[in-house]
Amino acid sequence: MLWRYEITGVDTITLHFGDRIELALTQKVHTATRRLSAELGNRLIDCAPSYTSIMLRYDLLQDDLASLMATVAPILSSLHDTDENEEPPLVNIPVFYHPSVGPDLERIAGRAGISTEQVIELHTAQTYHVFAIGFAPGFAYLGEVPKSIATPRLATPRQNVPAGSLGIADTQTAIYPRNSPGGWNIIGRTPLAMFDTRREPNSLLQAGQRVRFHPIDRDEYLALGGELDGGFAR
Repeated sequence: MLWRYEITGVDTITLHFGDRIELALTQKVHTATRRLSAELGNRLIDCAPSYTSIMLRYDLLQDDLASLMATVAPILSSLHDTDENEEPPLVNIPVFYHPSVGPDLERIAGRAGISTEQVIELHTAQTYHVFAIGFAPGFAYLGEVPKSIATPRLATPRQNVPAGSLGIADTQTAIYPRNSPGGWNIIGRTPLAMFDTRREPNSLLQAGQRVRFHPIDRDEYLALGGELDGGFAR
């Protein structure tokens, strides 16, 4: 596995594995993340993977840069194709797809020249991969959305998007973990809490996992604790 490192802080380095955002590279990044986390243990304060890189924050009381890299380098050199091809965990997420909670669903259908039912079928037929966690705690960037329903971000972001809202932005899809501003095209809402400090891990989704969405109706959504309040604000 080809890689390089960059010093990005007094106790932080970033490992770079490439420049192109593609699934095969991201899977290698997540394989490396699992190995580094397992073997370095409490020598790391944080190990944060992204699309093409990993940020390592290490404990200066235990390591300096030289001693850390003396461990990191052989770990990365030992990764093989069999490691890179291991299948990550699959998480199933229920979603209420409906204009009442997905104000952009009908517009996406019209843009693609298909029905809203077909948008839902296309979105739920895909197995998505968690490329990274960012923007807000628990906000997972998932890809890739079928090209026929890939839709650019809103020209003007909304001032408020309710927690649990499922959106599309270009070829990515994501769920807002809490009420926040946002410019993604919203097509539905999940009753699940994407981020909860009372749970370990706090985030329902972790980088490297696979995700499938399945549609539920209004009654199922409410029975699972979903809310219809929390309006959208421009």
